[in-house]
Amino acid sequence: MTINLHTSARAFFVSTLTFAIVGCPSTHPPAENAPVPAEPTSTPPAIEATEEPEAEVSLKFVKPNLSDTELRDGWVSLFDGTTLFGWDVPSETNWHVEDGAIVADSGERSLLLTPFAFDDFQLRCDFHMGAAGNSGVFLRTAEGASNPAKDTYELNICDSHESHKTGSLVGRHIAENVPTVEGDWHTFDIRCEGLHISVKLDGQEIVDFTDQSDAPRSSGRIGLQMNSGRIAFRNIFLRPLQGQALFNGTDLAGLREVPGSKSTFEVEEGAIHVTNGPGFLETEDSFDDFILHVEARVNGEALNSGVFFRAMAGTEKAPSHGYEMQIQNGYNDGDRTKPADSGSGAIFRRAAARYVVANDNEWMVETLIAQGDRFATFVNGYQVVNWQDGRKPDENPRRGQRLKAGHISLQGHDPTTNLDFRALRIHELTSD
Repeated sequence: MTINLHTSARAFFVSTLTFAIVGCPSTHPPAENAPVPAEPTSTPPAIEATEEPEAEVSLKFVKPNLSDTELRDGWVSLFDGTTLFGWDVPSETNWHVEDGAIVADSGERSLLLTPFAFDDFQLRCDFHMGAAGNSGVFLRTAEGASNPAKDTYELNICDSHESHKTGSLVGRHIAENVPTVEGDWHTFDIRCEGLHISVKLDGQEIVDFTDQSDAPRSSGRIGLQMNSGRIAFRNIFLRPLQGQALFNGTDLAGLREVPGSKSTFEVEEGAIHVTNGPGFLETEDSFDDFILHVEARVNGEALNSGVFFRAMAGTEKAPSHGYEMQIQNGYNDGDRTKPADSGSGAIFRRAAARYVVANDNEWMVETLIAQGDRFATFVNGYQVVNWQDGRKPDENPRRGQRLKAGHISLQGHDPTTNLDFRALRIHELTSD
């Protein structure tokens, strides 16, 4: 049980790479000898993440243990298997990676926190607690949390606690008849939806709780706790639960072509097929904080596109004034840590992708989390960007930080464009 939660997590990112800020124009003319785009196949291949290349690289890529179905369902990995990239890491505890797991076993008690506050989600993780240890998984945790009965839902991991043993929500719910967990790997499967929280331990339900207190939590950060003893976590996966379709698979209802576009946007076999360019297709609605799910296929070699967000309404003169999540799978020197043009998942001009995960002519899933000034992107479940926009506020995200809502926009980049989008889904994030 925690009575003094960590309140000063520092936002720094631990990685074996140095991430470049990319400063290059928003559109590029095609190469003089641009390759002829391949025709799209009638049956899309499975989503695949490419294994680590033979060339030596400074980042060891570990493919997330997620199936194609799970990727399409929206699952992402919050832990890359080798670094603490993507977490806010407290300095008072020795949080580190050991044998493919996040481990802490010395220092002061603390929380390893996500930079983002999540509302309705499913979370799955493995954990291993040492003898007489005390830990927990914190759900919907408030900033500066200090009271587990009001500021968070603390899913306890502790066989020896007098009142709140493993599986209990500290100060809120007592789990009964839960097996002991010390000394072995176990799996939590957690679902937070509205006021209802359910938890399975190794496939067996141990918590079925609806919060009827005067201090319910609807949103907050996810935290991994070290209280005492040794704790390890691995296979940490999350998916949002309240997705809204932006494309219905049949027509372009809810989407509009930006004036002056040269691209062609057509619905073919349940996907938006984009050719030619430049041009943009944007949502009629606007969004501020969200998790965006995009499935895309580049039908050619190193062709360029992007998904713009928090964008100003497009005009013929200014069609794409927004942040851009890049789509471009080229890389240099046979090294996927050297994207040729920022890399798929990059926040273009701001933060390059640390690894080019996807391949051309194969379906990929891009996931974007945008909340306040924090942004993260994932390609096929693997996190490639963790970026905070520290610029001065501006209406136009090309010039500065934009926090208010804007449109989602699909890009036809240039005359070589040949691209498909078969799923566009958004989960709007709420906050307490």
